[in-house]
Amino acid sequence: MEIKYFGGNCIRLQTKKVSVVIDDNLEKLGQKSSSKPTDIEILTSKKLLSPTSKSEFLVDTPGEYEIRDVSIQGVAARAHIDEEHVKSAVCFRLIIDDVRVCVLGHIYPDLSDEQLEAIGMVDILTIPVGGSGYTIDAIGALKLIKKIEPKLVIPTHYDDKALKYEVPQADLESVRKTFSMEPAEELEELKIKGREFAEGTRLVILKRQQ
Repeated sequence: MEIKYFGGNCIRLQTKKVSVVIDDNLEKLGQKSSSKPTDIEILTSKKLLSPTSKSEFLVDTPGEYEIRDVSIQGVAARAHIDEEHVKSAVCFRLIIDDVRVCVLGHIYPDLSDEQLEAIGMVDILTIPVGGSGYTIDAIGALKLIKKIEPKLVIPTHYDDKALKYEVPQADLESVRKTFSMEPAEELEELKIKGREFAEGTRLVILKRQQ
């Protein structure tokens, strides 16, 4: 499986058989959409994101889904902008090639034991870190990382001068200092073969695809 980062909260998970694109609002951010007609498209928030209308399948609600060779578990969560007891966002846990990937959107940085149980064991976690009242900040992200205990963490939605965010986002360097998870791997893309992961939690920085 290959994982690529396109900016914002947009991630692509791809194998030889299937491709999943997550939170592709790149056109709103001043970039070109990365979605393809054969993709499975996943959106973590109906309030903040709209489907691209390019993909073959769309998943944007809680529930269990089996699409092609991908198992998807959507867990309702409070969005960062929601009032208490409102759950307009969705956390997703995907199993692709036997690798368990958890995708967090712009959620309030507090998951219950019930939500964590539904998410289950996680190999790779993608998590926004930009803060500024729009999404999770570095402190909230670290809190969730410690609860979820993934093997790899991929930060998303941080400051990038090429992107037109609605509100300014924290720079990646300040996020890395808060995480204190050095050394971090910096990659063009992440390639996963099997489920052999080192002990503990490692930080992986994916460069935005041009």
